[in-house]
Amino acid sequence: MGFAARSSGGPTRTVVTLDGECDLAVREELTAALLAAVAAARTVVVDLTHVTFIDSTGVHGLVTAYHAARAGGGQLYVANAHGPVATVLDLTGVGELLAEPAAGSGETGV
Repeated sequence: MGFAARSSGGPTRTVVTLDGECDLAVREELTAALLAAVAAARTVVVDLTHVTFIDSTGVHGLVTAYHAARAGGGQLYVANAHGPVATVLDLTGVGELLAEPAAGSGETGV
């Protein structure tokens, strides 16, 4: 299965929709897409609806982009992880780290 990353939105909030497998073969493309989104928007939401597989390099790309967002005063969240992808994120603690705050949680700036 191939990989694709598409961004939509603007400088306040951008959604990066990932499609396919996030593994070593697409490490550079994944990280570049996420860092470009972080550089362009204050809040980045990574939509994992169509991600079928993620390994440690995919997780590393998400965490790298998260740290870049935080360093620049922004946020990066993941949404719609399911099946084995959600399991990997939960087992590594990344699912909780990158979870978007629920509405009314008291978090601001999103």
